Amino acid sequence: MYAADPPLVAGRLVDGVPELVDPSQPVASAFDLGLVRGDGIFETLLVRHGGVRALSAHLSRMSASAERLGMEALSRSAWASLAAACADGWPPEVEGVLKLVMTRGLDGLPGPATCLATLAPVLPETLRQRREGVGVRLLSLGVASDERARSPWLLGGTKSVSYAVNMAALRQAKADGAQDVVFMSTDGLVLEGPTSTVVWASGHCLHSPSLDSGILAGTTQAELFERAEHAGWATAAVPTTPVDLVAADAVWLVSSVRGAAAITSIDGTSRGDAGLTPTVHQLLDLVDH
Repeated sequence: MYAADPPLVAGRLVDGVPELVDPSQPVASAFDLGLVRGDGIFETLLVRHGGVRALSAHLSRMSASAERLGMEALSRSAWASLAAACADGWPPEVEGVLKLVMTRGLDGLPGPATCLATLAPVLPETLRQRREGVGVRLLSLGVASDERARSPWLLGGTKSVSYAVNMAALRQAKADGAQDVVFMSTDGLVLEGPTSTVVWASGHCLHSPSLDSGILAGTTQAELFERAEHAGWATAAVPTTPVDLVAADAVWLVSSVRGAAAITSIDGTSRGDAGLTPTVHQLLDLVDH
């Protein structure tokens, strides 16, 4: 169901069956644990040229997140049906942000998990960052690089709706004149962005920080690496330091909707991309012909 200009879509799963709803009307309870406790998971997907990108990879990661939170994930087919129902008829000339959200349900009340979907146009600023890149601040996440791996209650590698720290970090970056953040561990390793995976190029090899640090496995980073390997690039997941980012030929923040945004400065020091960003966009099929 669409709201006019801009198009907006909302949907939910009721007993595993997709249902579109009026996007101007509430679809979750004020007692929902996703709202009052941040107890839930989500995935954000790109709808481009009318199709949902990388749906299978996102549903796999959503299932893994549900398992880490001890939630019973609904069937992949149910989520796929909801995604398809939302994207059906979406204007092909408009890039869209599709969010799939699952919470534990109502606080203290019996009932099923809350399963929602929304679809809205990609913000112009997001598209601008894809084209022009971003300046970043290096900010501490306050944990050692191995802490989340040995402390599962910290939910490392989980796409949780608890994003307050991530949003606070982005506000800090903007207050400092940057647009985004690269989180650092207390022992000096690069982790990830608040909403992205760090990827850097050196020679003819693409690198990303090791998953051993508890970062979220990036669906777009995995897609990029797979396509790059087919195109003759080497790829590697390695412990990464700020020195690696400074010395790299290019560095990007990679995510589903923005794609690959080149890092144009780190803590105020400018850096280039060696002309590699168009190649990365082409590998990700984000070039309009």
